[in-house]
Amino acid sequence: MADGPGIETYANHANSVTATPQQQEEATIAGDAVRTRIFAFIGVAAVSAGIAYAIVRVALARVPTDPTTERIQQLIDEANRLLAQLDDKKSDS
Repeated sequence: MADGPGIETYANHANSVTATPQQQEEATIAGDAVRTRIFAFIGVAAVSAGIAYAIVRVALARVPTDPTTERIQQLIDEANRLLAQLDDKKSDS
């Protein structure tokens, strides 16, 4: 087989046994670029997951109950109940 353009043989691919130093360097650079893209993707995914987790935590956080607020609501309910009783007595009279 002739080694012309368009024909790929195993000798055209860089590996540690048959590669020239230039081919080894090019393969290392290409491998570094792939690793960089993978780590960048993992970093973006991790940051996105962290932000999503923080948003969910904030959205689901319950406001602690305030005893003063509860007492005020009880007094309002009691006043409404007493007003309803007065209205019933007025209508009966």
